[in-house]
Amino acid sequence: MGLLDELLGGQGAANNSANNAANDGGLGSALGGGGLMAVAAALLSRAGGVGGLVNMLQQHGLGGAVQSWVGTGENQPVAPAQLSQALQGGGLGDLVQEAAAKMGTSPDELMAKLSGVLPQAVDHLTPQGQVPEHPQGGFDTSALSGLAGKVFG
Repeated sequence: MGLLDELLGGQGAANNSANNAANDGGLGSALGGGGLMAVAAALLSRAGGVGGLVNMLQQHGLGGAVQSWVGTGENQPVAPAQLSQALQGGGLGDLVQEAAAKMGTSPDELMAKLSGVLPQAVDHLTPQGQVPEHPQGGFDTSALSGLAGKVFG
């Protein structure tokens, strides 16, 4: 799949990350800043940007939590199972499955990581407490580049 391959750096990079994780005994390398942010960016892009993802998650039972991510207060947590169910319901389950396979991890482990990163990503992309408008252009994946350093640096 084009966008996910591009964001993850292709299968070779994903395999190298998975191999590094196997060598260091954990998932840190495979689910590090670049790969995990790439998955978050792919989810945002496939959903139609921040607004599309927010609407989809709200429609699938995460309204209160998602509003807290957009708002200027503290982000409410979301359980990995809840996020997984909402993404499945919104038609993004295949992207999660594909990303987990490319990263050499299970979908459950990927969801555990995403449930911590996605609230921060949405919060980072809505600094004024409002969902930005993305007319015709969709979602600019470079908008998440600064967040990776904050989250994983």
